[in-house]
Amino acid sequence: MLIIGIAGGTGCGKTTVVNQIINEMPPGEVGVISQDSYYNDLSHLTLEERRETNFDHPKSIDFELLEEHLGLLREGKSIEQPVYSFLECNRTKESILIHPSKVMIVEGILILTNARIRDMMDIKIYVHADSDERLIRRLKRDVNERGWNLDETLDKYQNNIKPMHEQFIEPTKEYADIIIPNNKYNTVAVDIVRTIINEKLS
Repeated sequence: MLIIGIAGGTGCGKTTVVNQIINEMPPGEVGVISQDSYYNDLSHLTLEERRETNFDHPKSIDFELLEEHLGLLREGKSIEQPVYSFLECNRTKESILIHPSKVMIVEGILILTNARIRDMMDIKIYVHADSDERLIRRLKRDVNERGWNLDETLDKYQNNIKPMHEQFIEPTKEYADIIIPNNKYNTVAVDIVRTIINEKLS
């Protein structure tokens, strides 16, 4: 199994890059694990307390479970991936059965902050986008899809997202094998990734 890590700031376009890679590969050969599924279980907190949690800090992620699951997949075993609700700011009681595949993409803003997870990756990619572009994408997503109001989102951006990006996420560029500028579709970069994947698989 080939494990590819795809990181980058919030709203940088990681999902777009993931989908571009999937579309370039034969059907069924690529699986995706999202860091968002591995936010810590916060069932002991009220919804109001959960909404105050700093989800842009590495401590918000259950990296131990993610490491365990990646190890199982690499051994050819299936896993029960947690399901996360952005409306409830918590894991649900549901899970998704994930089977091993030739290529497993692990994507999320914080995945390159953890050395043990980085060591499991065969290719590390950082997706870069202009900070204004990322803010606009984040505002649209949080307000339209995640039930936050505009003031809440702007406050969270100023107090959590921006400082956490500068402290933890931006520095992980140094660990990346490939940096993809993603203010627009990047055909060349995706072609390079596909070529590397094919070479490693062969």
